[in-house]
Amino acid sequence: MSNTYGTLFRITTFGESHGPAVGVVIDGCPAGLEISIDEIQAALDRRRPGQSDITTPRKEEDKVTILSGIFEGRTTGTPIALVVNNKDQHSHDYSHIEHAFRPSHADYTYTAKYGTRDYRGGGRSSARETVARVAAGALAAKLLQQYGITINGYVSQVGSIKLRKHYSKLDFGKIDSNKVRCPDGAIAARMIGLIEDARNSLDTIGGVVTCVVQGVPAGLGEPVFDKLHAELGKAMLSINAVKGFEYGSGFEGVKLRGSQHNDEFYTDAQGNVKTRTNHSGGIQGGISNGQDIYFNVAFKPVATILQPQITINDAGEEVTLQGKGRHDPCVLPRAVPIVDAMAALVLADFILRQKANKV
Repeated sequence: MSNTYGTLFRITTFGESHGPAVGVVIDGCPAGLEISIDEIQAALDRRRPGQSDITTPRKEEDKVTILSGIFEGRTTGTPIALVVNNKDQHSHDYSHIEHAFRPSHADYTYTAKYGTRDYRGGGRSSARETVARVAAGALAAKLLQQYGITINGYVSQVGSIKLRKHYSKLDFGKIDSNKVRCPDGAIAARMIGLIEDARNSLDTIGGVVTCVVQGVPAGLGEPVFDKLHAELGKAMLSINAVKGFEYGSGFEGVKLRGSQHNDEFYTDAQGNVKTRTNHSGGIQGGISNGQDIYFNVAFKPVATILQPQITINDAGEEVTLQGKGRHDPCVLPRAVPIVDAMAALVLADFILRQKANKV
């Protein structure tokens, strides 16, 4: 199993949901990048459990410790090691699934692959692993700031409730103004109500995170196998519970003719190359064209539900299983900083690769 992502800006994550800690080693981050532990912590605080009544009540402060690679507030160019201790594990909540395969979880597939599994909270397959990605993403985002690149993810859909405004009409400053992280207050209230209804029904619900990346220069990405949109798709699909990825016009683009879909170029008054439309989502031929990059990430309903379900155990016998423990009724609010982090990691890696591509 590969635990490493990236080419030049590389991260390796480690740890399990109910182990002593989770963490990440970041290699390839340039020396001299100014970063504080508070900036890393701020990113983790957006992802941590127990932040509202529509997220899991697991109480983890997710306090990060810097073990290496940062000295006097700046990166040294050596590997950066960050660790977050686990403190609020209730491993006994999972004793009933020691031999049972939970529906739509990784229990069976991990057993099929390795012949064993850590059943406590899903072990390595748990979304707890994303703590490491968010910590690393804070450094990637800080690096991107040096190039004027900003990333804003937000919840655009929960169940059938959808935010239909174009992102250019939204105030990204309002993303964190409510507990569902939707920048439209009226739509957010409806989303929250739907999540609460799912929770009260001992059920879960899914939705969509939209992400907008602005300030990306033209030229990032590789022309064949490491296309920019392909790497973004890989990064997003590696996140727990993600079932779909689309960028630009996505699946809606199939309804258009080529004459409608093509993005015509022009030069603005400052001599910058622009496109009149952006159905391409800021990427053409696998390489950024300088326009906004925007994409959608679909998240399934959380697989653990507090209702009885029929499944089998590792002996192949039919059993009835009911979820226990503390789980999110909807992953979307805490998924936003994870999507942001993975986008930052992809773009940071391509920024460094582009610097090595030409004189």
